[in-house]
Amino acid sequence: MTPIASRPFRNISPFSCLSRQRESVMAVKSAEKAIAASLDAVREDARDCTRCDLYRNATQTVFGEGGSDARVVFVGEQPGDKEDLEGRPFIGPAGRLFDSILEEVGIDRTKTYVTNAVKHFKFEPRGKRRIHSKPNAGEIRACRWWLDHELALIRPDVAVALGATAARALTGKPVPITKFRGTIVQSEEGVPVLITVHPSYLLRIPDPMDKETERRRFLEDMRKVKAHMKG
Repeated sequence: MTPIASRPFRNISPFSCLSRQRESVMAVKSAEKAIAASLDAVREDARDCTRCDLYRNATQTVFGEGGSDARVVFVGEQPGDKEDLEGRPFIGPAGRLFDSILEEVGIDRTKTYVTNAVKHFKFEPRGKRRIHSKPNAGEIRACRWWLDHELALIRPDVAVALGATAARALTGKPVPITKFRGTIVQSEEGVPVLITVHPSYLLRIPDPMDKETERRRFLEDMRKVKAHMKG
């Protein structure tokens, strides 16, 4: 091998460097557009999902929302009543609390993707109201098809399991939230998964002091999420 000191110096034009930089940027943007298009295609396919029986009573499929270049994927349990009617995730009271906490921590919302383990609203009618009903293991497993596609296309730095249903969907097994909260485990595909509670849990705490304590804990969990985001 020719010693480095004796190798002829190749004069590289700054214009060629700029050209290569532009080509690199264009290639990245092209790849991002292709991923976004693929994500839109999967979202469109999910509109007619009949992989489990939940579609029969739900208003519509509520697919994930966010950019294809998101660095973190937040996974909740299922759409609520408001989300089911409007077709968008995380727009109810828990979603508004979630947004305010992300802003407080300094997580750029444009770098996040929000979705649910189960894409249809499962409920029990009670008069004129529709009361949330927890998805079972079969429903979680059936809907994992869509979550797998979201994770594969986005390839986030970290996924966040907001509650037990999301943790089960991401890891393929039951996860005790109180034991693993704030820790990182691995999904079945090797994606780092941070375990925490769902924001709706904070809304259900009756005691103001307990509510504030749990809010601070959730803030700390979100700071850990931010630390794992590479972007």
